[in-house]
Amino acid sequence: MSEHLTAWDDRAESVGGNGVAKRTIPGSGASLVRVVVPAGVSAPAHSHDHEQFVQVLSGSGILETEQGRAPFSAGSVFHFPAGAWHAAAFETETVLIETNLAPPT
Repeated sequence: MSEHLTAWDDRAESVGGNGVAKRTIPGSGASLVRVVVPAGVSAPAHSHDHEQFVQVLSGSGILETEQGRAPFSAGSVFHFPAGAWHAAAFETETVLIETNLAPPT
C-alpha cells in the first residue's frame, strides 16, 4: 500500500512466548498497535512512560488498576496516563488496538 494507507495484515507480526501477537504502525510521536491475546493469558502489573489508550475490539477479561478490578469486553476503552500501573487477565481471545502517545521502541 502507500505511505498514507496500510492494512494490519501488511504489517510485520511479532509473537511473544505467551502467544500474544502484535502488529505496529509507527508514527511521529505516536503508534498504533494491534494486539491479539490468547484466552488464559495474564498481563502482570506494569506501567509505561507514555500515555496509552486501548480499545477492545473483541474478547473479554478483567482489568485491574489502582482504582480496583473491572470486567471488560468489546467496546470497552481504557485510558492510562503515563506512569499509571495496570494489569489484565484475558478470559477469551481478545483483540485490542493500543494508541501509544510515544514512538515505539
